[in-house]
Amino acid sequence: MSLPAVTSRQEWLAARKELLVREKELTKLHDALNTSRRQLPMVRIDKEYVFEGPDGKASLTDMFGPNGQLVLQHVMFDPAWDDACPSCSAGLDELSQGLLRNLRARDTAFAALARAPQAKIAAYKARKGWDFAWYSSFGSDFNYDFHVSIDASVAPVMFNYRDEAELKEAGLTWILDGASEQPGVSCFLRDGDAVFHTYSTFGRGTEQLGGAYSILDITALGRQEEWEEPKGRAANARPAIPDFSE
Repeated sequence: MSLPAVTSRQEWLAARKELLVREKELTKLHDALNTSRRQLPMVRIDKEYVFEGPDGKASLTDMFGPNGQLVLQHVMFDPAWDDACPSCSAGLDELSQGLLRNLRARDTAFAALARAPQAKIAAYKARKGWDFAWYSSFGSDFNYDFHVSIDASVAPVMFNYRDEAELKEAGLTWILDGASEQPGVSCFLRDGDAVFHTYSTFGRGTEQLGGAYSILDITALGRQEEWEEPKGRAANARPAIPDFSE
């Protein structure tokens, strides 16, 4: 790997300012994209899926806990495997209690889901020292319905919103070579007893998720920072900082 060129402080500052203009353009585009994402229509989940959690059978609604939103990470973990995908595992390894706490402070639950049986998931979690919620969709249609388990013998192939013909046209024929597990993240919103699918991203889209803010940005309610100003605050005082603590 080659190193950056060496320059003077003045030349570096000029180059940095030029890059800053592009960074601000990207930030504005990203903000506009987040707005459009929150304006996506949503689809009601009418199918009753049954999952296996650490405490037994669970529904999609159970995964929310007391929260109104759910962010679900689709982990590549085939039932025949003993370990989950290394890349998925690397992302899960970076989850912290602080991040999960910050999501819950915004009424948002996080859970992982994989097609491996719960016994394999529990054993893998124990080896990794993880304690976040992780459910098994083994025996369920869920992974196929959300196109993270690809098997033409089970369901029509759809990958990152492209059907078989579109995948061939795009030169992505590798996804058609056989059954596979794929990574993704899906978001859900609960309104009373009704659960709605609001958003999913696959492939490299999952790599853009980092801290709580970036995860909240893909949910229907976003960062939820329209709070009331504290009473007695001076008109020229700085805005209140969101309190992510519990």
